[in-house]
Amino acid sequence: MKKYLRWLLLAAALIAVYPLATWLALNVYQDDPDAMAWTDREAYNRKFINALQLSATVTQDQIRQKLGGPDITEAYQAGTDLYQLVYYRTQRDISDGITTKTECTALLYLNRRLIAVGENAVQQFRQARPARP
Repeated sequence: MKKYLRWLLLAAALIAVYPLATWLALNVYQDDPDAMAWTDREAYNRKFINALQLSATVTQDQIRQKLGGPDITEAYQAGTDLYQLVYYRTQRDISDGITTKTECTALLYLNRRLIAVGENAVQQFRQARPARP
């Protein structure tokens, strides 16, 4: 009888602790993209980028805190405006160890504020870029 009671108390304790552990893992634990496997990082990047709202003020620092450094970066200065086109890998094309722009989703920042995502970001970057001599 005592052995049965001991097992019952242990099971009740585990059942009580499980929801708390789950809540802590989902709400307190910060994902670290640099420590993720590449497949997990791609999925994480894709999910985060798809949830971005351009209507809100999203800064480059906020995105960098969540996704880490970009895989590819282009930038230029036009007067006082700084345009930065960054690429985060969101899907794999060829398993060759090299990340290409076709495997990434582009984000465009104007003065470190997000203004466009995806192909729209690439188009805006090209249109705003001054002509080269």
